[in-house]
Amino acid sequence: MSSPVTDTHSLTMIHSNINRRTFLKTTAVAAIGFPAIARSQSPNSEIRVGIIGFGGRGQAHIGDLLKQNGVKIGALCDIDESILAKGKDQLAKKNQDVKTFVDARKMLESKEIDAISTATPNHWHALLGVWACQAGKDSYIEKPISHNVFEGRVLAEAAKKYGRIVQCGTQSRSTVGLHQAVAWTQAGNLGKLLWARGTCYKRRASIGKVDGEQPWPAGIDRDLWFGPAPIKPLMRKKLHYDWHWVWDTGNGDLGNQGIHQMDIARWFMGEMELSPKVWSVGGRLGYVDDGETPNTMFVVHDYAKAPLIFEVRGLPAADQKGDMDKYRGNNGVGVYLQYENGYVVVPDYNSAAAFGKDGKMVKRFGSFPAPKDGPDPGKPDNSGQGSHHENWTKAIRTRKATELNAEILEGHLSSALCHTGNISLLLGKKQAPGAILEKVKAHKEATDSYERMAEHLGKNGVDIAKEQLTLGEFLTMNPKTEKFIDNAAADKLLTREYRAPYVVPEKA
Repeated sequence: MSSPVTDTHSLTMIHSNINRRTFLKTTAVAAIGFPAIARSQSPNSEIRVGIIGFGGRGQAHIGDLLKQNGVKIGALCDIDESILAKGKDQLAKKNQDVKTFVDARKMLESKEIDAISTATPNHWHALLGVWACQAGKDSYIEKPISHNVFEGRVLAEAAKKYGRIVQCGTQSRSTVGLHQAVAWTQAGNLGKLLWARGTCYKRRASIGKVDGEQPWPAGIDRDLWFGPAPIKPLMRKKLHYDWHWVWDTGNGDLGNQGIHQMDIARWFMGEMELSPKVWSVGGRLGYVDDGETPNTMFVVHDYAKAPLIFEVRGLPAADQKGDMDKYRGNNGVGVYLQYENGYVVVPDYNSAAAFGKDGKMVKRFGSFPAPKDGPDPGKPDNSGQGSHHENWTKAIRTRKATELNAEILEGHLSSALCHTGNISLLLGKKQAPGAILEKVKAHKEATDSYERMAEHLGKNGVDIAKEQLTLGEFLTMNPKTEKFIDNAAADKLLTREYRAPYVVPEKA
């Protein structure tokens, strides 16, 4: 069976025939109708927030903001008219009358909105953030904050240029337990960091296989839905959510769930640049469907101080028999950091525990439970716990971006690590198991990841001698410029060709 990852590479490279540079003259288009109208925020003034995209994750945004004093949801925006109508009714039941918009540009023109909180598909994240900055509005951008490396950097620069408060939706950054764990390990309590490994072991069912183009759903503006992405026929059963598994709009589970764990790992490591070397191995295996992104992969970010490895498992699907892999007894999603004198386990968004060389717990943070056998190292101090949106709105009032727990530059870097890992795979080629092992064997932790991945696939009925994995291209990068070294094909995938007027400008 051919690998959808490599088969769709050519499709990914072919966007519209419009060259992005021909639109440099239209950079100002993004700012048309967006005068800097946001009020200066005083400690007691009401913050009026517009929600953009709330069919899924955006519901959590609504819930978080409704709990906050001095914050009002003033408007809702969604291109799906049925979702928009339900959202208006939902808030009406809470005695809140909100304005509704289908086009986010109209919301951004409103003088009655101070900030936006958005959870649209990935391909819209950065452009909405840039537009918000140009309109003089603060923003909360759901993870990943970008669809590619270029636009994430532009968004970070826009926030700085326009003095906007822009938070990335990596909510683990607002948990007391992880703040304490990061500070404790960075103080050297376990010695030198040797490696970090994140895991996203999450069952993903096949999205099915359609026979030809599907009808476009009624009540959804097709042009607005695609926005910055090329308009293409709908070649899957479901428009919503399954956009995650198509390259033009999503970034696979690396950019969907894995961004959280990638961010936590980088936070512990203290790295504030992209990795100088990156490569990956993976594929979409175990079923044939209309998805394009890998359901099984690992990525190696070879930082000078210590490597960051990330692993994705999607098998078995929920409707299939098989075996979901585990790593050090985890529950599927987590981060593991190996130090000279012990290790740290981060099993969720708000807790962690440190263990010595003997495997005994020496410190626990957040909600991590006490050991079942052996002494309790002490109950964690979880005072001061707040929500991620609360941290954002507090920073809006003080106008200090430094008070954000996940300032947009942090979001850009963690998102970009996902993107460069995917770029490696998109440029790779299918290889026989022995050839891949020969290539990775010089890297101890990568060899461990590969061998466990091969075993996992075997348990799920995948013969990688027949359904070959893709060995990604080994890429080197200049972290200062965020460009690859002597690799034009890889550099091309750092950005995309945008459709006018949905153009992320070269300069914000």
